[in-house]
Parts: sequence; C-alpha cells; structure tokens
Amino acid sequence: MYYDLLAKIKNAQRADKEIVLAPFSNFDFAVGKFLATAGYLVSAEKRAVGKKPMLEFKLRYTNGQPAMTDFKLVSKPSRHIYVGYRDLKPVRQNQGIGVISTPDGLVSNKEARKKKLGGEYLFEIW
Repeated sequence: MYYDLLAKIKNAQRADKEIVLAPFSNFDFAVGKFLATAGYLVSAEKRAVGKKPMLEFKLRYTNGQPAMTDFKLVSKPSRHIYVGYRDLKPVRQNQGIGVISTPDGLVSNKEARKKKLGGEYLFEIW
C-alpha cells in the first residue's frame, strides 16, 4: 500500500540510498509516477526481478538533501477522509502538496481546486 511505500522512500532517502525496490501494485505505481512528476522522485519504473514484478524508484536529492522531507497520512485504512474542492487548503504554506484520489486519477490539491474535483484525501508530502 501507498503508506508503506512512502515510509520506505523516506527511510531510504535518510540512508542516502539511490534506488528503492517495492512489490508491484497498480496503485503504488500510480503514486510513484505522481511523485516523479511532482519532483520528489527521479523516476518510477516497473521491473521484473526473477519472475516477480517489482517497482523501482530512483530517489531525488537536491544539494545532497532529500527532495522529500516528510509526509503525513490523512486517509488511513481504518478511516477514509473525503473532501470537496472547497475544503482543500495549502500544505505547509505552499511548500508541500496534498494528494487526492479523484475520478480523474491522482491529482495535487492545487490541481483539484483548479479543476473543481473532490475525492479521497490520501496524504500530504513536503
């Protein structure tokens, strides 16, 4: 699940790793692609390790510092939080982004307000 994936990425960046491998799932792949387009990862690709499909994430560093400092889960497996576009606020004074799962796929909180989309508020990252 994406919450485990975010913790793996954060811990790998703190350990100065270059690549993180995770078991493949379509939703984790979508989250990885979103983080890559948002600038928190260099790339997110599907690889086959033996017979198992795996996800390979190349981590991004800026001046030796990790691009992703921390994250906060908003929706959890035990409690799903749904928001409308009017309820979306800036994350960390526009230093981070919120990720919302909408019918159009994963979008940032800024995009959701612009497109007037609501959905499940998954997590915040900065």
